[in-house]
Amino acid sequence: MKTSLGAKTLALPAPVWIVATYDRNGRENGMTVAWGGICCSRPPCVCVSLREATYTYGAIVERKAFTVNVPSAAQVKMADYFGIASGRDVDKFAASGLTATRSELVDAPLVEEFPLNLECNLIHTLKIGLHTLFVGEILDVKADVTILGSDERLSIERLNPPVFSTGEAAYYAIGKALGPAFDMGKEI
Repeated sequence: MKTSLGAKTLALPAPVWIVATYDRNGRENGMTVAWGGICCSRPPCVCVSLREATYTYGAIVERKAFTVNVPSAAQVKMADYFGIASGRDVDKFAASGLTATRSELVDAPLVEEFPLNLECNLIHTLKIGLHTLFVGEILDVKADVTILGSDERLSIERLNPPVFSTGEAAYYAIGKALGPAFDMGKEI
């Protein structure tokens, strides 16, 4: 038996990403987002949804670029901080001790200490009620060599990214592997 929970944002899990930008004065900033994901494979694109009231919203609109920076579970406190402090009021990089490194490809900074970074040019925006969906074309993915497997593929186990549970407002770590994708279902 199931019970109705109503219309809520309960698609689980949600990513824990730091979207980083430069503001109009060239100062680096970042904010934690959970409303995001892959939205196209060709060209490779991600989308993030932000409220217009956020400081990062204006920076993305102005600079037409952003980076997506994925922390490890060990860095979740820093990621949480980037979601509770405002770039209008504080330099989050200085306060957290994280390093903003200029992207070679887009007008946005990378979070150097985070093991995975996606460099994105803004290609579409779509206003959807309270949030605006920003679609960024991924121009490059930077990965720390420690999160790559022997086959040079990104290893989610080595990355160990935190995920967000919207219903509980809590962070979780990725669990054990269940089996190979595009293969397990062949038994049915």
